[in-house]
Amino acid sequence: MGCLMHTRKMHGFWTPFVFQLLFIMFFVEFVKGALLVSVLPLYLRASLGLSVFALGWAFALQYIGDNVFRGPVGWLIDTVGYRWTVVAGIGTTLAAVALFAFTRQPGWAVLGCFLLGAGTSPLWPSVVTGTTEVAGEKASGTIMSVVYIAWMAGTGAGPTLINFFVDDRNFTVPFRILLIITVLVFAVSMFLPGRNANRAKAGAGENQGDGRTGRQHGIGLLERIKNYVSDVFGSLRVNKLLYPAMFLQTFALGVLTPIVTLYAREDLKLSSNEYSLFLIIGGAATLVFLYPVGKLTDKWGTRWFLHIGIPSAAAATASFAFVHNRPALYAAVIAVGFSYALVIPAWNALVASAIPKRKRGAVWGFFLTIEGAGFVVGPVLSGMLWDAVSHGSPFLLSGAVLIALFVLHLFISLRKSDMVT
Repeated sequence: MGCLMHTRKMHGFWTPFVFQLLFIMFFVEFVKGALLVSVLPLYLRASLGLSVFALGWAFALQYIGDNVFRGPVGWLIDTVGYRWTVVAGIGTTLAAVALFAFTRQPGWAVLGCFLLGAGTSPLWPSVVTGTTEVAGEKASGTIMSVVYIAWMAGTGAGPTLINFFVDDRNFTVPFRILLIITVLVFAVSMFLPGRNANRAKAGAGENQGDGRTGRQHGIGLLERIKNYVSDVFGSLRVNKLLYPAMFLQTFALGVLTPIVTLYAREDLKLSSNEYSLFLIIGGAATLVFLYPVGKLTDKWGTRWFLHIGIPSAAAATASFAFVHNRPALYAAVIAVGFSYALVIPAWNALVASAIPKRKRGAVWGFFLTIEGAGFVVGPVLSGMLWDAVSHGSPFLLSGAVLIALFVLHLFISLRKSDMVT
């Protein structure tokens, strides 16, 4: 009976609304991944002459733009719905790609990095809120694995495919391709619902049952926002260690973002085709296991997947500082991919279990803002280490941070219900 109910729930998940969200997720991450991993590191360094430290700051501005708006985006989703929230974001992303495509000055490129982050900030709050709202709590691990498959497929396909069009001296073709894709995503985002029907019904029920909501029509906007934020934080009952853990989880990745392509090209001497193969192998190792791990997370819980996955990811990431021959390199990237397949659905199911049903968009926005802070700090520190210490040091730092995350998770998992206090 339980399996039948779960199957019905999953069939109900595959709605046109969810397909739209996953389509947008895939292609926005395709564009963003292509820019951040393959195009911008070479463009900003080889064509515009930025140092790796300056490159780290440019990437940090991208994540600052993403992070600053994630909290407000959650409020907008709860207030005006998905369509105009996402349309505004994709329109800003389109402006960023246009700056890269049609200008050749460092200042415009740096502004483009900030706009890229600001424009993509609605993506995660919208997709995570929408899919978990449709699917419900019983399938959170499975749902998050589906979302991450769309994210990783886009993030992996973008750098891999755009690599075939990247020329160290001429970036016109890849920028134009990414501009066309962004226009397509903008068109699709226009068809998102203004407000989900279930959300509207839930809102009507809350208005009838809560006298405060009705009274808020008579107060100013700032006071309503203040009451809303107070209500959001009042609904949270989580282990406080979760907050630094969320930061460390993304900080470990942020350290690697600006230097992976440079390390592959300058230190490992990989050709474009070899680097594409490198990305394909790592991405495939993750994608193959994401969905089954998500299903098993729903069945068995998150604890042991994280106990195994986090230290495995730490060891595999740190190993990149020492391996230089091709077989060891590809073994390391497979190990990283498999480890993150264990971590991703379990970690996000863990976080999703702390999200209250009411104010879902705002809480996701708040949590994603904390996670985004790791992506802000990581690239800056990575550039400093690259220039001042060694090219392998960012990988060692990333591994050490993952070990710290593992220790935090051990303490979190000692509390009953994994983290809810």
